[in-house]
Amino acid sequence: MEEKIAISTEYIPLGQFLKLANILDSGGMVKSFLQEQGVLVNGEEEHRRGRKLYPGDAVEVEGAGTFIVEKQG
Repeated sequence: MEEKIAISTEYIPLGQFLKLANILDSGGMVKSFLQEQGVLVNGEEEHRRGRKLYPGDAVEVEGAGTFIVEKQG
């Protein structure tokens, strides 16, 4: 199942996105999760929490599902 997550800015860093989507609670959790496991961004493995996500990007998190970045408004 895909869930759409709206952002009000041009882009959002992956670390902030994971917190916004309520997948992880804190920056420390995000950092260790990405280092150990990583996520798929548009089908490609990603471990950098600073990776910029733009509207239309898809983030797949194992065990949590797929999240689509959407422009707010």
